[in-house]
Amino acid sequence: MTRTVYVNGEYLPENEAKVSIFDRGFLFADAVYEVTSVLDGKLVDFEGHAVRLERSLNELDMQAACTKEELLEIHRKLVELNEIDEGLVYLQVSRGSDGDRDFVFPSEDTKPTLVLFTQNKPGLANSPASQKGAKIISIDDIRWGRRDIKTVQLLYPSMGKMMAKAAGADDAWMIEDGYVTEGTSNNAYYVKDGTIVTRPLSTDILHGITRAAVLRLAEEAQMQIEERLFTIEEAKEADEAFTTSASAFVMPVVEIDGAQLGDGTPGPIAKRLREIYLEEARAKAI
Repeated sequence: MTRTVYVNGEYLPENEAKVSIFDRGFLFADAVYEVTSVLDGKLVDFEGHAVRLERSLNELDMQAACTKEELLEIHRKLVELNEIDEGLVYLQVSRGSDGDRDFVFPSEDTKPTLVLFTQNKPGLANSPASQKGAKIISIDDIRWGRRDIKTVQLLYPSMGKMMAKAAGADDAWMIEDGYVTEGTSNNAYYVKDGTIVTRPLSTDILHGITRAAVLRLAEEAQMQIEERLFTIEEAKEADEAFTTSASAFVMPVVEIDGAQLGDGTPGPIAKRLREIYLEEARAKAI
């Protein structure tokens, strides 16, 4: 079935959707994005994604393409038109195009480009990967310094995933100045003696919407949490580890740089956090 997508006010078959070759998202990666999960045909954590989108736009002096209420309506219509029960809605806003290529930003009356599409992911909540656990490798973090802004500058994270694949692993955690920053598309955590350790928020990492929800749920469950810098060696000696993201929720990690964690299967804290996160996500989805 051909997907219906959204481009600048129009709902179109995906093969009819067009964006200018002069669009700054295409030429300069001058764009931001969000990915919202869909469970039971409803949107998970939409409010958090909308708030983060507004922050990203503000940090880049970029105009909003529409209101939050209009965004919600577009999301819901695409989910309905494409009959998504479990899956994702991808949203991208670029600075648009004034008809040519120039490093200087276009005039303020240039309209931003707004694109949304869905991805159908049956079994998203019960993925086999989450039951098996992920193997990761460590790589240098050479991205630009504003990782808190969710831009489409994703070449190096994409390369990181390919490095992991070439090494027979599933993903990579990035390291800067001796400390783990985050995964290629997720926030990183390890667990030692019952304490969850994760890097604190700053411009060095993405302020994950799922991260915020999972840490709140962990606190409500009276789990111990330490937000501090940590090394890959600390993580390799952990009892268990996991990542969080909007598309994978809580993903257990069972191996880091070839070192098996625990008995090599998803740990109890990661499994419990995934369970309670999905329970709340379904209950609060809109």
